[in-house]
Amino acid sequence: MSSGAPALQITDASLRRGDRELWAGLDLTVSPGELIAVLGPSGSGKTTLLRAILGLESLSGGTISVLGEPVRGAGNRRVGYLPQSRPLPPDTALRGRDLVTLGVSGHRFGLPFPRRGDSARVDELIAAVDAQDFADRPVGELSGGEQQRLRAGQALADDPGLLLCDEPLTSLDLANQQAVIGLIDRHRREKNAAVLLVTHDINPVLSKVDRILYLAGGRFTLGTPEEVLNSRVLTDLYGAPVFVLRAGDRLVVVGAPDAEESHHHHHDEDHA
Repeated sequence: MSSGAPALQITDASLRRGDRELWAGLDLTVSPGELIAVLGPSGSGKTTLLRAILGLESLSGGTISVLGEPVRGAGNRRVGYLPQSRPLPPDTALRGRDLVTLGVSGHRFGLPFPRRGDSARVDELIAAVDAQDFADRPVGELSGGEQQRLRAGQALADDPGLLLCDEPLTSLDLANQQAVIGLIDRHRREKNAAVLLVTHDINPVLSKVDRILYLAGGRFTLGTPEEVLNSRVLTDLYGAPVFVLRAGDRLVVVGAPDAEESHHHHHDEDHA
């Protein structure tokens, strides 16, 4: 990575799905150590944006560079990816440890034997995500929160300078949400890594977020939580009356078309 390069630079990006433009004219520069939350209703292109950064989707226009280098095809070991928390089948023939090992050795195709040092790195990651107590149990027997901690260990295996998280808190209880956010935030602070986090509920991460990218109906707005999460800005973005209400220390967006996705709903909107 060239010194001083942004962790992520998106310039005049557009992406079409068939005859529908998900977004256009998207400019976003993310500095090392910055956490950006990506919000918006189902179908607004949040997952597609992450896939474009990963090199799995081609832009219709514009450019993306990661850590000073243009995105070229899939697979950049400097980019970590933490997916949605989907329960693994109970009979999954892996131990918790094996899930983390995939992050450490899984990118070396054709090398079935671990390299020296891999085992120590796996142990280090398991400790970092506080999974020592269950790392040797079958992964299908673990709770959603335990599985998601192990996925975080997998995502952090290569010390990514950019971490992409796609609804990483779905179906986790509050304690496990806080634990997973804590892991993400600690990696950001200790490694000065940038984080792009797609979420349908800003509240669990609100205190950690630097800026919000809000996508809706082919348009977007970008700014601090105070600048974006207000009734006037979101009403303008949606072209319909939207209200941001404060309930204690929580923000609730009311009236946005399809903005409130249920917690158990697998959004994976952009693969439809």
